[in-house]
Amino acid sequence: MARPHKKKLGSYPTLLVVFSITLALTVIGLFGLLLLHAHKLSEQVRENLEVQVYLERNLPETELLRLQQDLEHQPYVAELNGQPQVRFVSKEEGARQLLETTGEDFHNFLDDNPLRDAYALKIKPEYTDTTHLRLLGRSLSQQRGVFEVQYPKSLFTSINQNLARVSLLLLGFAAVLVLVVVILINNTIKLAMFSQRLLIRSMQLVGATRFFIRQPFIRRATWQGLASGFLAALVLLSLLQYAYLEIAQLRLLRDDHLIGLLLLGVLGLGTAIGFLSSYWAVNKYLNVSLDELY
Repeated sequence: MARPHKKKLGSYPTLLVVFSITLALTVIGLFGLLLLHAHKLSEQVRENLEVQVYLERNLPETELLRLQQDLEHQPYVAELNGQPQVRFVSKEEGARQLLETTGEDFHNFLDDNPLRDAYALKIKPEYTDTTHLRLLGRSLSQQRGVFEVQYPKSLFTSINQNLARVSLLLLGFAAVLVLVVVILINNTIKLAMFSQRLLIRSMQLVGATRFFIRQPFIRRATWQGLASGFLAALVLLSLLQYAYLEIAQLRLLRDDHLIGLLLLGVLGLGTAIGFLSSYWAVNKYLNVSLDELY
């Protein structure tokens, strides 16, 4: 008859610990990716809102060119691929757009085009709040050759308020999720260290120093945290690539720099929690009495 298998003193559930930490880090990484793409979406929504700069009538070409160059150098003008998002809209083009929108042609009852030439500016997201819009509107109105500055104030305000509420809600949920994940990983490592308590006491009884006892456990847990972070990063990258293949429009929200920082954060979080949790757990068993070990 085969003898039942017995666990050795100090046996450690390595695979279970790595799997548990990887799963927890993957969950928090997925939410991090959601936050990054939501942030990018909010930026694109704001950048697509335009400020209309209407010009004085019959401005010469030199004045139009000067004004355009001046607008392109303003710090609040958004850029796309290094190009300032300043678009000239002639009064003829404005008339065509009006006809497409309303279906009415004012030429039927007016001899002249009453519209004005204009520049349409896309604004950087950080300048779309009410205060900045008021200041840039005042500044643009004082430019030579500018007749009037218009932008949808209520739309800007509504979008900013809604995005602020959603961002606050997501950040609050993210904070709670991070706390829960940290506690879960910490408890996983503590439970794993529970199986090492007798080994720790045995090393202590033969005269090993606290530093000598702590070192192998902390090193192992730190490497496990790092390995779990690396596995979680691979899972996140795989899921992200799959999402980009399935939803092509999602690529428009991609930001490789922020995604890289998030993955480094996942690696760092796994490593840090592994180190700190093992340190606290070993210290706990170094300080308990013999009766409390059982």
